[in-house]
Amino acid sequence: MSTIRPKDRDALIQALRAGVVPRAGQHLVQVGRVKELEALMRDVERIGDSGSGFRVVIGEYGSGKTFFLNLVRAIALEKKLVTMHADLNPDRRLHASGGQARSLYAELTKNMATRTKPEGGALAGVVEKFVAQAKSDAKAGGATTEDVIRQRLEQLTEMVNGYDFADVIAAYCRGFEEGNEQLKADAIRWLRGEFSTKTDARAALGVRTIVDDASVYDQLKLLARFVRLAGYSGLMVCLDELVNLYKLANTQARNSNYEQILRILNDSLQGSAEGLGFVFGGTPEFLLDTRRGLYSYAALQSRLAENTFARAGMVDYSGPVMRLASLTPEDFYVLLHKLRHVYASGDTARYLLPDEAIPAFMEHCASRLGEAYFRTPRTTITAFINLLAVLEQNADVDWRELIGSTEVVSDTGGAADHSVQEDDELASFQL
Repeated sequence: MSTIRPKDRDALIQALRAGVVPRAGQHLVQVGRVKELEALMRDVERIGDSGSGFRVVIGEYGSGKTFFLNLVRAIALEKKLVTMHADLNPDRRLHASGGQARSLYAELTKNMATRTKPEGGALAGVVEKFVAQAKSDAKAGGATTEDVIRQRLEQLTEMVNGYDFADVIAAYCRGFEEGNEQLKADAIRWLRGEFSTKTDARAALGVRTIVDDASVYDQLKLLARFVRLAGYSGLMVCLDELVNLYKLANTQARNSNYEQILRILNDSLQGSAEGLGFVFGGTPEFLLDTRRGLYSYAALQSRLAENTFARAGMVDYSGPVMRLASLTPEDFYVLLHKLRHVYASGDTARYLLPDEAIPAFMEHCASRLGEAYFRTPRTTITAFINLLAVLEQNADVDWRELIGSTEVVSDTGGAADHSVQEDDELASFQL
C-alpha cells in the first residue's frame, strides 16, 4: 500500500474514533459487502442509462449503514452522476405542512455534489455548466442564448413547475450576460427552495410558483432532467435516518410520509422518473414494525416484501430492500489490518501492533460483545483506534496488558430509535 497523506489520515482517524462517517477516504477501510455494492453499482448504471432506482438499505444501529451510503455516493460521482444527500430529522421530512419538506429540499440542494465538487454546493456550478453550453450552441447557430435555453428546456414544461423552472434558468442566464449578480443569486435561491412566499419570487424573478412542501418531489424530478441536459448522467438522492419517520407519534403525519415514499417507489418501478434514483437508509424496526414502520402501510408492505424463496442463507439483491449482511470474522481481520495501516500513515515500520495482536483483540471483543460484535462494527472500530492512541502515546506499555483491560461495551444509541417524538401537525398548519 502507498503512504497516506497526514491530512487524510487525521480526518479518517478522528471521524472513526468519534463514531461518525469520514467525509473522504472510505475506500481505505472498506471491507466486505461486495455483493451489496455490486447491486448498487448496477442501480447507478441504470440511472445513468435514463432509468430509475429505488433502494431501502436496512442495517442495525452502528452496522455501517451510513458508511455504506457514503461509499455508494462516491461511486455515483465517479460515474458522472450528480448526488444529493440529507438526514431526516424532526425539521426535515418528505411530507409536511409546516415547511419541514421544503427544509429537507433545501438541505438536499445544499449538499448537491458532482465529481469536481464532491463536498457539496454544486448547484450553481451545474447551472453555469448548462448556461455555458447554451451560450456555445447559440454562438454556433447564430441564435440568442435565451432562445437556445428555452428550446433545450422545452421538454420540462410538461412537468409540474416546469415553465417556471425554465424561466428561472433563463433569468440566471440574463444575470450572467448582464453582470447582474443579484438576479443570478435570486435564481439560485429559487432553485434551492429559499423563497418562502410567491410574492417575493414574483417580484425577484417574475415567476408565479415556489418550491413548497407539496412540490418537493416534483422539483427533484425536474432537477434530474435538468442535470442530464447539463451533461451529467443522472441524479441520485440519498436519504438517511428514516427512522425519524418511524418515531412520529402522529399517525396521519407518519402515513403521509409513507405515502410519499410509495409514490417515489411506484414512479421508480414504472420507469416514469427518468435519470433519478433514491437510496433510503433505515433500521430493521423502521421497515418491519407493523404499527409504525413501513410495513404499517399496506401498499408499501406488499411492494417491499422480501423474496420468500430467499431463505436458509440465500440472498436476493435485486429487490427494493437491501439488508446489510453482518461482517464475517475474515472481514473484521482485514478491517483491523487496514485501520492499523491507516493509523501508521501507510508506513509498515510505524505499526503500533504486531500481527498476532489483531486476532487477540478480535477474540477479546467477541467475548465481550457476543453476537453484536459482528452486527455493529462501529463499536469495535472505536475501541481499536482508542487502543492505538494509547499505544502511540505510551511506548512503554505492553499491548497484551492493554487488550485484556480494554473496555468494549455494546452501543445502546439505537434505543432512541424506539422512542416516539410528540408531534402535532396542527401546531404548524398554515392557511
